[in-house]
Amino acid sequence: MIWLIGCKGMLGSEVTKQLKEKNLEFVGTDKEVDITNPDALESFEKSVITSFYDLDKVIPEDKKKINWIINCSAYTNVDKAEDEPELAEKLNTEGALNIARIARKIGAKLIHISTDYVFNGEGKTPYTEDMPKEGLGVYGRTKAAGEDLIEKEMVQYYIIRTAWLYGFDGRNFVYTITNAMNTHDGIKVVNDQRGTPTCAVDLAKAIITLMEKNDGAKDIISTPTYGIYHFTNEGETTWYDFTKAIYKYGKKYKRITNNCTITPCTSDEYPTKARRPAYSVLSKEKIKSEFGLKIPEWEKSLKMFMKDKRFLVK
Repeated sequence: MIWLIGCKGMLGSEVTKQLKEKNLEFVGTDKEVDITNPDALESFEKSVITSFYDLDKVIPEDKKKINWIINCSAYTNVDKAEDEPELAEKLNTEGALNIARIARKIGAKLIHISTDYVFNGEGKTPYTEDMPKEGLGVYGRTKAAGEDLIEKEMVQYYIIRTAWLYGFDGRNFVYTITNAMNTHDGIKVVNDQRGTPTCAVDLAKAIITLMEKNDGAKDIISTPTYGIYHFTNEGETTWYDFTKAIYKYGKKYKRITNNCTITPCTSDEYPTKARRPAYSVLSKEKIKSEFGLKIPEWEKSLKMFMKDKRFLVK
């Protein structure tokens, strides 16, 4: 049994879809189970067995439990976090600890989603998993602290850092920019921040692969190493060039019907409450080596995303 926390968010919705397609047994929760309340998490876990199993039937004990917890929940509004640091800490730090504690208590393995914002964004080469953390802003600091607490609390965990995430369900850059280009004759986009767009479809596939590779291991030696991993699509770009690609495929697949001029600008010309990383490219060598993943290029995934019938500007 898999427990998917944050099942209604952008990534959680995609993980839900793919778990159903693979006929994997899971239960999803969202805001109705408060991750900042340890008692709420424990109460829900205890209710799962009675809700999902006929206890009169003979069921192997290892099947009568939650074996995996996938945590897709988080406080992700980077700018608003600067005004709500206590709430961000409750969700990103205390919530992560509470989930790690319940996972350890019931003997479940944990997959926790983190972010490129745990780094300061001043790098020049792709960040590897073992590079020093210096959380950027309230969001980055609370996510980094959440990682630290998970590492102290348990052993059987996979922390997956990602960046520039977009998906079919929920607000994201691709939908926002598509809508802006349909309603404006011209837009400005920053051209001095580099990173890698990540399609939620690809990240969800990676999450499920991690579980399958772990469960398929015959012994402790062949079990993929627990710890921190990075996952984004391959390649790197700027927000400006990402926007140009969105425009190209938007026009091709009739998602954008307006003619819009895209002009590059600097971060100083587009100030935000929270500072954005100038460089947030993450190295994927570790996850590719350990799990044998083949990761699509960012533009290829964007093309498929904008072509898909699920594409719907919010």
